[in-house]
Amino acid sequence: MDRSEITDNPKIEPYDEPTGGWGSVKSLVAKSTQEGLLASSVWSTLGDQNKADGYQCVSCSWAKPADPKPFEYCENGAKATMWEITPKRCDRDFFARHTVTELLEWTDHDLEKQGRLTTPMKYDRSLDQYVPVKWEEAFREIGEELNALDPKSVVFYVSGRASLEASHMWQLFARIYGSNNLPDSSNMCHESTSVGLPESIGSPVGTVTLEDFDACDMMFFFGHNTGTNAPRLLHWVQEARKRGAPVITFNPILERGLMRFKSPQNPLEMLTPDQGTKMSSDYYQVRGGGDIAAMTGIAKAVFALDDAARENGGKRVLDTDFIAEHGHGFEAFEAFVRAAEWHEIERCSGLSRDELEHVGRVYSKAERVIGNYGMGLTQHRHGIENVQMLCNLLLMRGMMGKKGAGISPIRGHSNVQGQRTVGITEKLDLIPHEKFEEFYGFTVPKEKGLDTVEACQGVIDGSVKGFVCLGGNFSRAAPETEMMEEAWRKMRLNVQISTKLNRNHLLACEKTYILPCLGRIEKHIENGVAQTVSVEDSTACVHASYGNREPASRELLSEPKITAELAKATVAGKSTVPWDEWVADYSKVRDAIERAYPADFKDFNKRMGTPGGFHRDIGASRREWRTDTGKANFLVPESFDVDPDIDTSAQDVLKLITVRSNDQFNTTVYGYDDRLRGVHGTRMVILMNEEDMRRLGLTNDDRVDLETHADDGVHRRVENYRVHAWQLPKGNCAGYYPELNALVPLWHHSRRAHVPAAKSVPVRIIKRPVT
Repeated sequence: MDRSEITDNPKIEPYDEPTGGWGSVKSLVAKSTQEGLLASSVWSTLGDQNKADGYQCVSCSWAKPADPKPFEYCENGAKATMWEITPKRCDRDFFARHTVTELLEWTDHDLEKQGRLTTPMKYDRSLDQYVPVKWEEAFREIGEELNALDPKSVVFYVSGRASLEASHMWQLFARIYGSNNLPDSSNMCHESTSVGLPESIGSPVGTVTLEDFDACDMMFFFGHNTGTNAPRLLHWVQEARKRGAPVITFNPILERGLMRFKSPQNPLEMLTPDQGTKMSSDYYQVRGGGDIAAMTGIAKAVFALDDAARENGGKRVLDTDFIAEHGHGFEAFEAFVRAAEWHEIERCSGLSRDELEHVGRVYSKAERVIGNYGMGLTQHRHGIENVQMLCNLLLMRGMMGKKGAGISPIRGHSNVQGQRTVGITEKLDLIPHEKFEEFYGFTVPKEKGLDTVEACQGVIDGSVKGFVCLGGNFSRAAPETEMMEEAWRKMRLNVQISTKLNRNHLLACEKTYILPCLGRIEKHIENGVAQTVSVEDSTACVHASYGNREPASRELLSEPKITAELAKATVAGKSTVPWDEWVADYSKVRDAIERAYPADFKDFNKRMGTPGGFHRDIGASRREWRTDTGKANFLVPESFDVDPDIDTSAQDVLKLITVRSNDQFNTTVYGYDDRLRGVHGTRMVILMNEEDMRRLGLTNDDRVDLETHADDGVHRRVENYRVHAWQLPKGNCAGYYPELNALVPLWHHSRRAHVPAAKSVPVRIIKRPVT
């Protein structure tokens, strides 16, 4: 096991350099060396990343411009590419040397660092090892196992990396089999968006494109670490700041990306010894879960300014024409805001009245405002209300459906938004099921399927018997780690379609298979012809992606091919889906997608190579509201408390916020350094407010255990973390995902969206005895 990146004496120290700059360059050079990649090879491949005639990034889903820069990738996107094109191989010899029990002791980083999977494998319980299996044998055996199970007991999970083509085929396979159990990455992060936005504006996705970022004169950021999770967006933020646009950020944690940025694309800037561009004109460390209160304070200030303008005969601050023509429920929203008491707003947000009134004044002067947000809004019990409150704030000034303005949920994984567009959902009302039945001659199951939280509950209570994963590391990304891992092994079937080894592969069931697949960057040759896949970005633009690398192994199959072969082995004769034709020519899958979703995918094959992608049919972006009222709805939250069932009144209870390092993407950990936070050589760290540390009798580098504060009979604990003082609001602490998922109760999720509420987990911190 490679432990070279872990140090015996990890360092935690302030990092004062800007995001980007030479720090990013040095990190990428070091990472390419660690992966054993030749400089000429890796830089040549990266030159094609996010280009119209190249491949689309396999990590984040941020937009791809029509006029790209020479180096159209960020530090994390380049790391994801290096991770995929690594020369290292996790082959049959590797599995022959290690038992599953042994590998379960390895870290997430060390498992994936073994390199690309090369050979289909199945688990041999007598050996406690994976052994090679022929493709045709694996497909036949999996098909037999699936047909022996009740379809309602089988889950078909999809990671955010799967293409539009593979995703559409996958959901058809599941439904022909008889299952709507199609949870995906969105269930874990942005389902609060997918539920909240349609109720507010009639669209499940954001309304802005890159052209709007070029035209805006102000931006909000709520709960998003842009420097780590969508670094290419920083270029548009930097340009906005250079033209004088205010950027106002609300985040409990000071994140370098929205503080200072130096563009590696700009040679002059790189050679200048300054600290780069100041990215946020104002940065407010809102208390974790205090966003509704903060937004209410801003709205209250706007109402006061509008009152003053009306009394003085000045220009109204509210967009009264927009509200009259396009709004519904404004009176109830206004009453809620006016009734809110400033002392309660200040208590819940952790911010002062003066600060929020300042933001209101800045906002009142802007004409074109974009509201950006991430999981800091969505991963709460009232995550939906968080999203809808941001909509209210924008709608009250008409900042929706016009150039340079709108709402911008910043999605994570590279095609997680697109998968929903082509049918990956557990909800029947989100798919054209009548068309599927007409086109392919089968009956779509009519009951709602399992989402992520429900699938986890099914694994734990034993009602889920089989789990088939198209990518991802489901058990590691999900909450309730200990119970999930124990229960997972009791299922009958575990199938993992993957490019690299991860912990979910090691939770061996009675029948367990690893099916290695091609990556997006590799050539997909089917029927002797190079094939093209497609993805959708965060701004609802659809792009072609052309793989250019030779496959990591001759044994690898594409995700569409594996899906088709599993379908043929399981549901042969149960539909008229032409599986072999689709695999031989992916353009026919796109024809099928266009046929099912004509408004979004008109002329799909003709337009997919358009530089910058082609934009889906988002009605709200042109003030067409596909809501029950036919208007944009002002929706009032129940209260300021986004996590009402957390009792943090006890002196030793804090709210834990889980975060990612700048050396990881989702569950993939590239290394043990978090340069932008100054953490080196460890992930076993809890960052705390200094006053909280003194109150609990803690000093830097003390060792602690953490327990979930919940009266539900379940003991959740992680051990031997070190604490360190950090600039955080009192009552909050922070640590790394996915390791701290062990502390997230399964029931602690968005009430209607079922997103795990990982941004405010009640925990007790217990000092370990000095040994």
